[in-house]
Amino acid sequence: MTISRAKLINPEVTRWYHCISRCVRRAYLFGEGNEDAAGLNRKAWMEERLRFLNSLFAVSVAGFAVLDNHLHTLVRMDLADAKQWSPWEVVRRWLVLFPPRDRKRLPIEVTPELIESKIQDSAYVEEIRNRLSSISWFMKCLKEPLARLANKADDCKGAFFEGRFKSIAILDEESLLTVCAYIDLNPVAAGIAEVPEESQHTSIKERVDHVASQGRIDDLRVAKRGSVAAIKAACHLEEGLWLIPIEDRRAIDSKREGMLSGFTLGNYLMLLEYTGRIVRAGKVSISPEILDIFDRIGTTAQRWQNRVKKMIANRWYGSFIASSRQLLIETANKLGLHHLANAGS
Repeated sequence: MTISRAKLINPEVTRWYHCISRCVRRAYLFGEGNEDAAGLNRKAWMEERLRFLNSLFAVSVAGFAVLDNHLHTLVRMDLADAKQWSPWEVVRRWLVLFPPRDRKRLPIEVTPELIESKIQDSAYVEEIRNRLSSISWFMKCLKEPLARLANKADDCKGAFFEGRFKSIAILDEESLLTVCAYIDLNPVAAGIAEVPEESQHTSIKERVDHVASQGRIDDLRVAKRGSVAAIKAACHLEEGLWLIPIEDRRAIDSKREGMLSGFTLGNYLMLLEYTGRIVRAGKVSISPEILDIFDRIGTTAQRWQNRVKKMIANRWYGSFIASSRQLLIETANKLGLHHLANAGS
């Protein structure tokens, strides 16, 4: 059943979405050796573009993986933030994203007078506020510039990406964690990397590198445990990182909204290591720490293993993901639909 984009991306249903974009004909257009005129690798360019857009949109990035022929992103809609922006801030962000040019297509300096003149048009301000809150506009601004750069570098025309991006609405915390792990494990599943934290152009490597840049790898190891010492060690591990933190520590010591309360970056890394071994070997031993993690997120080792394997195998058929059939039924009723296919089953 075809579902309109307005129903697929609906902040009243969920703020979290997994977006997938594939290269045209699934060609390896992101593959190593494909560089722009400045010699920048396309995967690195996409990673930097994600960071840039994250600083301008009310759409925040929690996870990503750039593979040879496709791109995964995990994003959250932060509409409340956009509503708090002043008209000046809305226009400033838009002009950073789309610098003004004169009739000869030469850049124009963004001056306070220019911004002041544009905020007089309230309809214009609200239109671009909505665009800066839109996942569709986020993906458009992510993909189009690379397509133009690649066509110029390859001296060709035509599409770089295959159709519109696919979006999967994430309906609960267990599914959110499953999707995040799936994205970070893509290079491991593809045989590109042995362990998740060595996977180039992924969010997990970005997180671990950020911790390493602070000289806090030992704290990360301690944070894998669920003790009081682990909670203290996890303090500010992801502070200053452009990605959404794994742990939501607003009730403890942070103003930043994270993904999961009481679930540290160390816990997540331990879960990734366990899941990565499942992907590679099929069977692994289960430590008490892993069992404790499953208890905290309300699942079991067997259920987690089954979901991850199915998600890797089923190519993401379906546009919603939930840990229970009842939640899908409730969401379908809310949207006025007969039923929803679960992308994670």
